[in-house]
Amino acid sequence: MAQSPKLFIYDLDGVITDTAEFHYLAWKQLADELGITIDRHFNEQLKGINRMDSLDRILDQASSPMELSTEEKVELATRKNGYYLELIEAIDPGHILPGIKDLLEANKQSGIKIALGSASKNASRILDKLELTGFFDYIVNAAEITNGKPDPETFTAAADALRIAHADCVGIEDAAAGVEAVNRAGMFSVGVGDEAHLSHADYRVESTQELVFQKILDEFENNRKHS
Repeated sequence: MAQSPKLFIYDLDGVITDTAEFHYLAWKQLADELGITIDRHFNEQLKGINRMDSLDRILDQASSPMELSTEEKVELATRKNGYYLELIEAIDPGHILPGIKDLLEANKQSGIKIALGSASKNASRILDKLELTGFFDYIVNAAEITNGKPDPETFTAAADALRIAHADCVGIEDAAAGVEAVNRAGMFSVGVGDEAHLSHADYRVESTQELVFQKILDEFENNRKHS
């Protein structure tokens, strides 16, 4: 009898929807106010990184060092989040990435549990706006996660909350740090994106459109046989 996974854990950004553009515009607005120049190329390194770490990377781009207290940094990160929240008010089901609704429906029909493992503190709000909340059995509360990706905590928290062995889980990610987190959790990693960034994924597709539920199950089972 082939062993099927018991839990699929989805990343939000770049897998279910792409709010990276909104994050970029919000960070850019903050950076402009601080007199710091950032562009889309720089923004690539902020993907999958939590808010405070992202802020530190932006502050490192300043022409002269900025000595800020923890309180001042928190205020800046909060200001950026305010800009971001204004921007995501525009999100609706039309922003669900191609193929994801079908994948979630097949996942739900199979009886295999579904969790969201996102670094975003706004994840629940975004799922509501995408009208996808009903698919999820568990949403990791990013505010309660001590260590961000590539630490496995985001993924192990979901599995532990649902009392499912880590080896019985599939994690779907588009960021290198996210795939590393899934691997370190001892789970089967599915990477969405180019090989240059995601060669360490157990199974990789170029885009969300290529995420087919049965194919992921097959790859999981093949991986089990050979591990």
